[in-house]
Amino acid sequence: MASEVDVDAVTALAATVASPSAISLIPPVVVLIFAIWLRRPILALVVGSLAGLLLYSPVDVLSNFADTTLVVMQDETIGWLILVCAGFGALIGLLVHTGGAFAFGRKALTLAKTRRSSLLMTFSLGVVIFVDDYLNALTVGETMKRVTDRFKVSREMLAYVVDSTAAPICVLIPLSTWSVFFSGLLESNDVAAVGEGLSVYISAIPYMLYAWLAVLMVFLVSAGIVPVFGPMRKAEAAARLRLEETQDVPVDFGHSADEYAVHAFEEEFEDADRRGSLHNFLLPMIMLVAFTIYFDADIWQGLLMTFAVTLPMYLWQRLMSIGEMMDVMITGFKTMLPAISTVIAAFVFKDVCDLLGLPLYVIENLAPYMSAQMLPALVFLSMAILAFATGSSWGIFAVSIPIVMPLAFAVEANIPMVIGALLSASSFGSQACFYSDSTVLAAQGAGCDLMSHAITQIPYALIAAGIAFVGFIVIA
Repeated sequence: MASEVDVDAVTALAATVASPSAISLIPPVVVLIFAIWLRRPILALVVGSLAGLLLYSPVDVLSNFADTTLVVMQDETIGWLILVCAGFGALIGLLVHTGGAFAFGRKALTLAKTRRSSLLMTFSLGVVIFVDDYLNALTVGETMKRVTDRFKVSREMLAYVVDSTAAPICVLIPLSTWSVFFSGLLESNDVAAVGEGLSVYISAIPYMLYAWLAVLMVFLVSAGIVPVFGPMRKAEAAARLRLEETQDVPVDFGHSADEYAVHAFEEEFEDADRRGSLHNFLLPMIMLVAFTIYFDADIWQGLLMTFAVTLPMYLWQRLMSIGEMMDVMITGFKTMLPAISTVIAAFVFKDVCDLLGLPLYVIENLAPYMSAQMLPALVFLSMAILAFATGSSWGIFAVSIPIVMPLAFAVEANIPMVIGALLSASSFGSQACFYSDSTVLAAQGAGCDLMSHAITQIPYALIAAGIAFVGFIVIA
């Protein structure tokens, strides 16, 4: 079959990774330039991938691009990603259409009295939903954006709070999908004995400096202790101006500002069923978290079980027919297509960077400077750069651990600290890279432009990363 021939060709292609050299740095630079210039992340990633393949083999650009994209689309992780994102989109569509999200929003509006309390409520919800960064990024933003809109909080600020409580929170909780994945990698690479991966992971949690600092930073910003600055300040000012213009109610209408805010909120849910109750939102969300934990942090199984209970519950309440449910779920899936497309393009770009030997080039050039004292800091720095450049937080960890950990053992470095540095770098890349899956989904959930989200949050991420780098030097 033709597909079998293609897979064989790609396998042979993957085995011929280029010798690491400085040219492997060119594709990430191309992506960053085009993304900032055009503000089109998918196009930037495609251009960066083509640039990398052009450097790898100029005469085989088309065939190599076709083979690489085929391999990515056949990858189990991509299949899982599409199913999970589609499931989230469908579930969110149901929560909105049945009135569950409307009821939750109305309740939240009575509890959040100020801008500060609305942001702290968002922060708290992000901490509570710790099972997975996808679950966190999509549900918290979608849940809170109408509430924060009332207090003229920009969608960029909302996306920043959501993104900072996604990967950074998940990496610190040993019951998340991150802990399951990374503890398995520690065992498979002989860093931990079989069955001891989770305990080794837990020993590294105090050293996950970036994750701790990112969570602390977003709390301080949400509480108003750290003021907004840079691009975020401009986004906040623009949001206040925009909402003031759209919510300018004549005095003779007799509406207070709060009454009009509630009215504007209700208009956003004009297609929702007003008979929906709060439990129509809370029960599916609680079930999703509980089922995900029950199935060993498997979100897809958690989603399937949530649908298995939620759909009959909505039918029993006569909120919609089967046909209406299917239409709403398909519409919800369509809303996730931009996010899915961006992540797929990022996976293609990551494979091209691997083909050019980018991870090996960075590690090999920093290896001579990695003493026992400097190893954690340099591991964090190098892996953070790679995770940011490739948009692959989990992939970078999987690639680097067989190289970094033997070096750590050889120089007798603090092993939990080195693991903490690796995981800090992964959480930084997941949050800071504008085409990482977590960042894309945080922007999607918050209803924010992806590039605006990336640009406004990067100063805060860089401050936390800078302090973490110094912290690794001081502690070591």
